[in-house]
Amino acid sequence: MIKNTVFAILGLFMACNSSQKTIVENVQDSTLEINSISFAETITEAELKEHLYTYASDEFEGRETGRPGQKKAVEYLKTEYTKLGIPAAKGDGSYFQDVPLEITQLPTGSVVLNSQEYPIGTHILTFNAADGSHAEIVYAGYGIEEEQYSDYDGLDVAGKMVLVKSGEPKNRDGSYTISGTKEKSIWSNLSESLGKRMKLASDKGAKGILYYDPGNFSRFKSQFRYMKNNDNGRMGLRSNADQAFLKFFINTDFAKVLFPEIENESTSKTIPVQLEFKVKSQNEIINSENVIAILKGSEKPDEYVIISSHLDHIGVAPDGDINNGADDDGSGTVAMLEIAEAFKKAADVGMGPKRSIVFLHVTGEEKGLLGSLYYTDFEPIFPLKQTVANLNIDMIGRIDPKREGNRNYIYLIGSDKLSTDLHQLSEDVNKKYTNLELDYTYNDENDPNRFYYRSDHYNFAKNNIPIIFYFNGTHNDYHRPSDTPDKINYDLLKNRSRLIFHTAWEVANRDQKVIVDKVSK
Repeated sequence: MIKNTVFAILGLFMACNSSQKTIVENVQDSTLEINSISFAETITEAELKEHLYTYASDEFEGRETGRPGQKKAVEYLKTEYTKLGIPAAKGDGSYFQDVPLEITQLPTGSVVLNSQEYPIGTHILTFNAADGSHAEIVYAGYGIEEEQYSDYDGLDVAGKMVLVKSGEPKNRDGSYTISGTKEKSIWSNLSESLGKRMKLASDKGAKGILYYDPGNFSRFKSQFRYMKNNDNGRMGLRSNADQAFLKFFINTDFAKVLFPEIENESTSKTIPVQLEFKVKSQNEIINSENVIAILKGSEKPDEYVIISSHLDHIGVAPDGDINNGADDDGSGTVAMLEIAEAFKKAADVGMGPKRSIVFLHVTGEEKGLLGSLYYTDFEPIFPLKQTVANLNIDMIGRIDPKREGNRNYIYLIGSDKLSTDLHQLSEDVNKKYTNLELDYTYNDENDPNRFYYRSDHYNFAKNNIPIIFYFNGTHNDYHRPSDTPDKINYDLLKNRSRLIFHTAWEVANRDQKVIVDKVSK
């Protein structure tokens, strides 16, 4: 009965927009408990399919970042939000957030250390241009700073090169200083700690970092050789050459010329040296855009729930085949459009969300999470401190061939990393509305795929914003021209999209915002 009454109201609204005032009065006067079910059911297989057969068509040329196909993609999204009547997020009325990018070509040149010249590519590696001379460097041990420990105590690193080594300190009893136990901390994990070390040094005003990691130097060197042999540039956020943070990877020979005691000494100190950089690179400027729309909250408009997906893919293969990216991440993109439409229909009958919903389509995910990195670290349109949660959608239209059991599932990653509250809300919403199998296989800290760090939600999580990453897993068509719209399971795409809508609805409409009770790693 409740459901039928809601459908009658919605049907009347969709039949005649001029009746909106009457509908709102009927909703407000009704004693029935009207929830998100009726709006979720406007997310349909037919509309998802219609969107995706356009968005993942050959016309969009694989949506490679900064290329013509990606430009068609952002125009498509802009048009759809305009049709829905959901306004642009930016104050100037533009749906586009310009993301300044560049492709840095592999640099050439050398580094001179105490009159000895070291060509780039053997004992010392970098992926960016660098010039200038230094009469001293600062050795900062492991380059770590935590609440009870800092390698930077008493150090002035402003404008200087900082030498740090991998690993982390231990106590005399063999336990690790940071964790206080026999367990290593995040600082021993290359994937998570390298960026933290660099950001910490940069935040303290350092000119750049010289990173000594003998266990992983061969990995950096392999990447350098691959780029050299394939004449393949590297895309990143565009930097001011005069202010760019320098990053160098050094081997044992170079490190011991810089500081012979580096293996055994952890005490920070200033080291006199003669160091000169003579490294040049040719860069290609790339212009790209995030697409951002917003549905303002009715009661808490200055609190934001961000739903995200990436709009880009990997473009055209060398043989001319187009990588359509229907699942990656066409599925997440069209899911967002349908979710946005559902929220707008609710708002049109006076049931808009209490908190603002931000629809964030990011560029450059395939190039290193660049669009979301720019949003979180350089130009957050809405304050991160007032961002309640991020629900990130990346590949939700297929079935993982490695999975066994119920096909009506979704992998959830990260829901419990920062907020027990968000995790429980997610579980409760699923039981109440959709009853999918929530599979946490890839949420395991020891999962070798490290998916938690490989999609756009991570740039929010590292800023202590609770996240959920929705994912169907990889398949044989992943990053291949065979990832096409005809292979999407549209019933599953619909079910998963509805789950995300219900979850966003609950996060946006509950009295208290999601509680953060854990620390970002």
